[in-house]
Amino acid sequence: MSKLFSKWDLSEVEVSDQGIQRYVNLDPVVLPHTSGKHAKQQFNKSDLSIVERLINNVMRDGRNTGKKQLAMRVVDDAFDIINDRTKKNPVQVLVEAISHAGPREEVVRLKYGGISVPKAVDTAPQRRVDSALRYISMGANQSAFKSKRSFAECLASELIAASKRDAKCFSINRKDGKERVAKAAR
Repeated sequence: MSKLFSKWDLSEVEVSDQGIQRYVNLDPVVLPHTSGKHAKQQFNKSDLSIVERLINNVMRDGRNTGKKQLAMRVVDDAFDIINDRTKKNPVQVLVEAISHAGPREEVVRLKYGGISVPKAVDTAPQRRVDSALRYISMGANQSAFKSKRSFAECLASELIAASKRDAKCFSINRKDGKERVAKAAR
């Protein structure tokens, strides 16, 4: 049986949110590094491991672009910190954070005879997962910037807070803001 980073068993992780279950890939991989072999078509990113997608989002910032080994080490350290603090499987915490941090409703602009009118629409499950991963990595990046805490500590605390639906964390706050705007546009 292969384990993620030779530590975490992915067979015990379960996705409780039925909407995103198909888009959260928990295939057992030793190291999440596929070199983009699934990036050929639009929806093939769902075939990537959810941990590799988190690593790819950590690499998004200008300072970390292209540094996948560094991003993998940061996520591995963050998972160790999560396990120390919560005594749970960190991949389970990641899946819970994604299900809580993904917005369920968003706003689109419709044009009616020269006027643009905001309209609330349901968010696609793939976009919910993408948005949640992006918000989590953005929140960790902002809290680590000009801070004494390491990026791994900030990522771990963002994941833990998002899995507990803490309104103070960046990703949940951003999700609530999007849903608030959508509720006003109904």
